[in-house]
Amino acid sequence: MLVFRWNVIHPTQYTPSMRSSAFPPHDAMIQAMLSSDQTYEGVFYTAVKTTGIFCRPTCPARKPLPKNVAFYKTAEDALSAGFRPCLRCKPLDASGIAPEWITDLLHKVDRRPNHRWTDEDLIALNIDPLRLRCWFKEHFGTTFHTHIRARRLALALGSISNGASLDDAALDHGYQSLSGFRDAVAQNLYTTPARARSTALLLYTRILTPLGPMIAMAEANGLVVLEFVDRPALSAEVEELRSRYHYVIAPVRNAHLDQVEQELVAYFAGTLKTFTVPLVTPGTPFQSRVWDELRKIPYGVTTTYGALARNLGTPKASRAVGHANGQNRMSILIPCHRVIGADGTLIGYGGGQPRKAFLLNLEGAPHGGTSLSPPPDQPSLFL
Repeated sequence: MLVFRWNVIHPTQYTPSMRSSAFPPHDAMIQAMLSSDQTYEGVFYTAVKTTGIFCRPTCPARKPLPKNVAFYKTAEDALSAGFRPCLRCKPLDASGIAPEWITDLLHKVDRRPNHRWTDEDLIALNIDPLRLRCWFKEHFGTTFHTHIRARRLALALGSISNGASLDDAALDHGYQSLSGFRDAVAQNLYTTPARARSTALLLYTRILTPLGPMIAMAEANGLVVLEFVDRPALSAEVEELRSRYHYVIAPVRNAHLDQVEQELVAYFAGTLKTFTVPLVTPGTPFQSRVWDELRKIPYGVTTTYGALARNLGTPKASRAVGHANGQNRMSILIPCHRVIGADGTLIGYGGGQPRKAFLLNLEGAPHGGTSLSPPPDQPSLFL
């Protein structure tokens, strides 16, 4: 299983006006609160009557008795009812936001991309190296120094793919020997510098949304992946991109990642209905046909697998269409959330049915929603 090495966190604040107007069933919210279900992040807030505090559904604090809780659609609603925000899960912040001392450090890394950061550099900034290591290990499964090395290597490989010599790329990015550079590339990026001339870099970042963090991945020609980080199939999707399509994956941003982050802010604010970031969607011819058909579904409209199959000229292939729909790597942008059951109920969604309901309500799309229920427990991708 691939373990993601997250890079710079770019916090995006969302206002209460960006929330969906619909509520999940009460029993589903109780279950989501008790199990800290990440798929309900941003869908509702839990207020504890006995303490006067309100939390995210995923708050790690001790769970209150169901009889002592009230649910609110937005943090603003909970504040208006007189509840105080929890100091532990911080429901007024975007989900997954990094503390200020982390973001300040990562901004400094952005300004000095080729610098070899040492513990002495961190101490000079009044940052405890052990504290930084623990924070990165807890939240992103890697250390700060490992992240920085992978980032620097990606920049060097980018130089090679743009025509620089191996020697120049290594020296320009802080490596004192070509052999050391080769070893570092093989250990961290699972390739060789020579292959970089004919291999596409797949760059990635984490984007914060009202529904929880997403991972966005892009190559030079466009966006390749946009998924919620807790999607069970995410690791397999990225491993396929690496093994079948030979991408080298690295933690750096590019213009496509910046663009999709800005467009997602506008989408969740309700001011954007059509995404313009270019997409790159490697897949089989049939998958590509299904994904192209999905992109034709207008904002605020829903359809069914059967209707998609008929539109593709394969009316008996609704099951195959549904399978290809589930293999879509581009959440929201290729709008598989707009596909519902023939009876109008919510069926299937890799990001979880609560998120699917949220997105449809945000778009004002019709749906019955009667099948909304917590998804089965899934293993975390954070190791």
